[in-house]
Amino acid sequence: MGTNTQTHHIVFANEKGGTGKSTTAVHTAIALTALGHRVGMIDLDPRQRTVTRYMENRAETARRRGIDLPAPDFAVFKGDTVEALEEEAAAVAEGKDFLVVDTPGRDDVFARHMAARAHTLVTPMNDSFVDFDLIGQVDAETFKVRRLSFYSELIFEARKTRAKADGVSIDWVVLRNRVQHHDARNKKRVGDALMELSRRVGFRVIPGLSERVIFRELFPSGLTLLDKGHLGDLGVSHIAARQELREMVSGLALPARAETAPLDLLGAA
Repeated sequence: MGTNTQTHHIVFANEKGGTGKSTTAVHTAIALTALGHRVGMIDLDPRQRTVTRYMENRAETARRRGIDLPAPDFAVFKGDTVEALEEEAAAVAEGKDFLVVDTPGRDDVFARHMAARAHTLVTPMNDSFVDFDLIGQVDAETFKVRRLSFYSELIFEARKTRAKADGVSIDWVVLRNRVQHHDARNKKRVGDALMELSRRVGFRVIPGLSERVIFRELFPSGLTLLDKGHLGDLGVSHIAARQELREMVSGLALPARAETAPLDLLGAA
């Protein structure tokens, strides 16, 4: 593998778009940077460029306001070969504790390549059986899992190959974004199906981010909920969303350096 083996690779991947993947990737990268980690980030989607635009907006806000905003070293991959991707990933990961990779919401050869190189593979999904179908198919009457879907089989095989190749066990984390608080029955059915499938495939399930207006509002400025002092007065919903973010980053169970701030500082009042 050409990428820096001392750097912990966190890859956000889901072949379905609209799951909050780029939002969670950006917030995770900035959270780790704010904690004192050395973080690199790569956007593998030069067409949609959601992460790229977020980081550009953040840099412009810092310049315009004359403030210092923590940000990872960032690059957008525009190459057309796996070899070029390996070179860029190695360059961005050099000297870093973490490399965060955001992938396109579609089947993509470069996304597959980086997913197989991950130490932590994060698959955000909305709390619905439409999204669940990407990883597993359920019975229409019982909602029990009938079989694995193509994506689960793909990741399952990638994990086996990686373990045989260099002994690394990819920690696959399914992130439940946008949990519908008003539909308890659907929430339970999806949750039960996820737990059943997780036992069969071996991924972990952690809570992600609810669909809050605040995340969409922050995009033009490139700010995150961690940028206390630059957000103005925070309402109860903002504080709750920041707590969700803190719990999400903690739930990823990433390795920490002794000299970095504890995760509890994220979201502290």
